[in-house]
Amino acid sequence: MARIDFYVLPDHKENGRALLACRLADKAYGLGHTVYLYAGSEAQAAALDDLLWTFRQDSFVPHERYPAAATASSPVLVGVAAPTTVSAQVLINCADRLPEGFERFERIVELVDSQAETLASSRERFRQYRDRGYTPETHKL
Repeated sequence: MARIDFYVLPDHKENGRALLACRLADKAYGLGHTVYLYAGSEAQAAALDDLLWTFRQDSFVPHERYPAAATASSPVLVGVAAPTTVSAQVLINCADRLPEGFERFERIVELVDSQAETLASSRERFRQYRDRGYTPETHKL
């Protein structure tokens, strides 16, 4: 059964969740895991793609857009395609909905900040995971 972690930022800053997604993708990549950053829109996927190049000066996270990349062989993929079509160990959910096919991943990461809309959708996803028999954990940052 997948491990599900909700990472809660103490406030709401522009790009706060996106920066956290990049940091967590970098950490997972560094530990040898494959990662799928699931975006809620093409614009969000493009922003995450760009941010992975620049979020930290001394970091390199090899990544590709999915499914735009013909081979999708990078350890980190960014896209809006349903996670059911992606083979990776870690799913970082940057969308505000429960990812279809999340069960296929070893670990699911949810990102939360203090914005009212984000909190509401995160609480709903937390309930949905619990209703499916999972025990999500919360980590306040």
